[in-house]
Amino acid sequence: MEVELTAPNGRNWTQPLGLFINNKFVKSSNEQKLASINPTTEEEICSVYAATSDDIDTAVAAARKAFKDPSWKSLSGTERGALMLRLADLVSQHAETLATIECLDNGKPYTTALTENVPEVVNVFRYYGGYADKNFGQVIDVGPAKFAYTVKEPLGVCGQIIPWNYPLDMAAWKLGPALCCGNTVVLKLAEQTPLSMLYLAKLIKEAGFPPGVVNIINGYGREAGAALVQHPQVDKIAFTGSTATGKEIMKMASATMKNITLETGGKSPLIVFEDADLDLAATWSHIGIMSNQGQICTATSRILVHEKIYDDFTEKFKAKIQEISVLGDPFEETTFQGPQVTRQQYERILSYINIGKEEGATVFLGGEAAPQKGKGFFIAPTVFTNVKPTMKIYREEIFGPCVAIAPFKTEEEAIEMANDSTYGLGSALFTRDLSRAHRVAREIEAGMVWINSSNDSDFRIPFGGVKQSGIGRELGEAGLAPYCNVKAVHVNMAT
Repeated sequence: MEVELTAPNGRNWTQPLGLFINNKFVKSSNEQKLASINPTTEEEICSVYAATSDDIDTAVAAARKAFKDPSWKSLSGTERGALMLRLADLVSQHAETLATIECLDNGKPYTTALTENVPEVVNVFRYYGGYADKNFGQVIDVGPAKFAYTVKEPLGVCGQIIPWNYPLDMAAWKLGPALCCGNTVVLKLAEQTPLSMLYLAKLIKEAGFPPGVVNIINGYGREAGAALVQHPQVDKIAFTGSTATGKEIMKMASATMKNITLETGGKSPLIVFEDADLDLAATWSHIGIMSNQGQICTATSRILVHEKIYDDFTEKFKAKIQEISVLGDPFEETTFQGPQVTRQQYERILSYINIGKEEGATVFLGGEAAPQKGKGFFIAPTVFTNVKPTMKIYREEIFGPCVAIAPFKTEEEAIEMANDSTYGLGSALFTRDLSRAHRVAREIEAGMVWINSSNDSDFRIPFGGVKQSGIGRELGEAGLAPYCNVKAVHVNMAT
């Protein structure tokens, strides 16, 4: 049920391989497995057990039993919060191991995993751990004849499905509010990147969570994911992933009218007005699309630049990429960009690059595979100019280090171009004119707007989109609402 692994940085750890159900690692019912591949070397790291629909039944039954058990149900918010704070401390203590696993399994730079991703997990658990005894109901004044109040109650068993681009962070974003509100969870990991959260499962048990409160499942989406979404004993589904998969989940969840939260695709615009600080805009534009190998749902992958500064901006942007986006072994300190997560994703991005070339866009930078020592799913940072809004590279989510730059003439045209999308997740704009900044921010059809920055999200601030970028919000106080029911109690005082 476990294997000893050693990473290129010399760190050793015991890697769980099973399904985490009732605080134990177990085999899948038919002992089927799936392989986890190192995207840097294209070699198998290890294989983990993959859940069947029978295993989903077992995990859901464990979560249902735990939801009703006094060991969890009878805990006060303060006691639940204490467990979450203890888990946050354990994650912090195991930060180097978790970052190592994330680097090996996902391909993201070790330094990024250690200084950004693991701290995000700690912050989210501490934030919602602190909220666990502060999620109050209300007393509502309706006159002396009635005493009316509300209580916030947990939904029950929450099925949660996370993507492969931020395995640790996305799990924390979902586990944090769910546990804060008193729910129990069956968390389905991305089949491409299961290892870091399986290790964290050990810390959940060590923190003292009762058996069945958190169950962590590996498996294929078409089998384990579908079974979880359709399960009649699951009260809620929270999903982060592609818009296409989100639509299928909505269909499957509709049979039992499950509460759903969806955070799906994006093609976020970044607008650079003629009065912008171009150095600042180039810096943040680089962060907004090239971070995490471009594998970010909110990536500002459409850059709209005023025609007067178009050439100046594109040169500064190119220089910033050439300065910072160092490709290489993700365990090397100098590496900014590691490999794409899988061969499938690597080939998808390359196909879009070819489409861009065929459509007549100009490859201003990159536009090719960039294997390191002959191996790995590496792609050179790619910038397309002379892009038209009708092109696929402008309209469709690529999910890689690939950006399209298009010119505009007026503020009105910039807003129209920004909103010309089926997506509405993130957006950004650069200007020194604060009146314009607030005015344009209100006009952009997106769940989030960054002014003079890009993708600097924060665990205290709501995260989510509009249109086909999803339903509901995660993080911040708003992230609690999808995980509790508000019950109204009416007391007749006239009897």
